Amino acid sequence: MESGWMQMHLSLSRALARALSAVLVVACTVFGAAPGALAAGLSVHDVSLDPCPAEDIGAQPQLKRPSGASCFVLRGSVDNPGRKTVFDTDVFAQILDASGEPVLQNRSRVGSIGDVEQGTSSFALRLAVPAGTPGPFSFSNVKARGFSAPVRTRAGEFDDLLPLEQAVADVDPA
Repeated sequence: MESGWMQMHLSLSRALARALSAVLVVACTVFGAAPGALAAGLSVHDVSLDPCPAEDIGAQPQLKRPSGASCFVLRGSVDNPGRKTVFDTDVFAQILDASGEPVLQNRSRVGSIGDVEQGTSSFALRLAVPAGTPGPFSFSNVKARGFSAPVRTRAGEFDDLLPLEQAVADVDPA
């Protein structure tokens, strides 16, 4: 009697392991993650949100009207305490306006900062905030997540940054 129960239990355990493995493969396929690429959380600090400089092409002064958007730059530092690079890193944050309403509706991902080497790195992301959104802005839950292996196709040295983001990253906020 016990051996029949043990065999049934072992059979169910194997079936569950196969099902979980299949779910993992499907998730990796659907979300584009390379098999074996594990997610890594990184700490973010020294975060600021400032208007884009007037000379920044992303500021688009000709579009400053109630139906347009205002350009802001989210800057900060990210720490990678590990010994290896974290790849394809995204930054997440909840940004609120003066009345406590979310500035970026239905999204917490604010952008990609590419690969993060070991140690502390700075980042800058350009954000389009709906014009007329009352400031000052506050932010919380700022975090970064990347992978232990690349999950996107590599095209070149700056493949993760659009030309506008490259320009923002090179501009000193002072």
